[in-house]
Amino acid sequence: MTLKDIALLNLRRRKAKAAFLLAGLLIGVTTVVALMTLVETMKEDITDKLDKFGANILIVPKTENLSLTYGGLSLGGVSFEMEEIHESQLEKISTIRNSANVAAVGPVALGVVQIGDKKVLLSGVDFEATKILKPWWKIQGSEPAGNQVILGAEAAINLGLEVGDSFTASGRDLTVTGIIAATGSQDDQIIFTPLATAQGMLGMEGRVSMAEVAALCKDCPIEEMVRQISEVVPGGKVMGIQSVVKGRMETLAHFQRLTVGVSAVVVLVGSLVVLVTMMGSVRERTREIGIFRAIGFRRSHIIRIVLLEAAIVSALAGLLGYFGGIGTTIAALPFFTESADIAVHFDPILAGGAIIMSILLGLIASTYPALLAAKLDPNEALRAL
Repeated sequence: MTLKDIALLNLRRRKAKAAFLLAGLLIGVTTVVALMTLVETMKEDITDKLDKFGANILIVPKTENLSLTYGGLSLGGVSFEMEEIHESQLEKISTIRNSANVAAVGPVALGVVQIGDKKVLLSGVDFEATKILKPWWKIQGSEPAGNQVILGAEAAINLGLEVGDSFTASGRDLTVTGIIAATGSQDDQIIFTPLATAQGMLGMEGRVSMAEVAALCKDCPIEEMVRQISEVVPGGKVMGIQSVVKGRMETLAHFQRLTVGVSAVVVLVGSLVVLVTMMGSVRERTREIGIFRAIGFRRSHIIRIVLLEAAIVSALAGLLGYFGGIGTTIAALPFFTESADIAVHFDPILAGGAIIMSILLGLIASTYPALLAAKLDPNEALRAL
């Protein structure tokens, strides 16, 4: 009979002790895996949202009289004068070193037009780029072409226009093909038309008021990209919008540090459970260990038997703990994110790490009980028979 066989027989004979030891390690491993998986899954969710975030770099004219907001320009519904950026400059963005990280460039031509007795802001945009830059837009109707427009929700109400209506703005007849559902931004108060149409109405052929760039993703060197774009668009002021992203990432970093702290406490508690359980097991087996020593077992053999028992239970706890942690993460995700399509993937590295961590934890916590068992005097143990 080998030492491994003896260790397995001991576990079968003391099922309650083995189950208690397994439960202590299982809870610890499950908690650690669940917290780590939850953090990584939330990171993937944020990364995916960042890729769909829309415009994250703004190119605006260099002028001290320009008031900026998150969406671009604060115009206040009045006419203004500003320098324009030439479209030919925007075409050079495709030549920058990090051009592969640029998802879309959306030139915008802005100006105020007269509709009856009201002045309204007109925005000429590239609607193909807008699908990436403003993925939250929900258009009731269809995209405009030529002398057609879509209206922001508030603009449609204030002007009393609906889909299919026609009106005249600054001497040009326009038709409403769609209305954008309320976004809660300045888009609700704007009339949108194809870029070329707006440029013709505003006398801005070949020029734009600003440009939006979708380029802020997980691996994008945003500061370097701002510098590169500034070099090829000398007439514009290039800004990276990072406040929202930084806020999310900082919150996640705080949660990750909390995860490390909680994991450390759980690991400590698990170690104490293993230590106490193995100490009790050794005390119960004083006679058995005395007999082993009397028939020729060395101290190293006793240590190996105790550690083998701990390793077997620990390996099983690590395996079950990994799958328990994944299940816990799946159950907890709805409380941390509203995304319904987030998938928790099998991570072989984390699975292996969980098993190795569990085994090391069990062996380290069982070392002292194993040494204590090896030091038992066989003569004292045999007198108790």
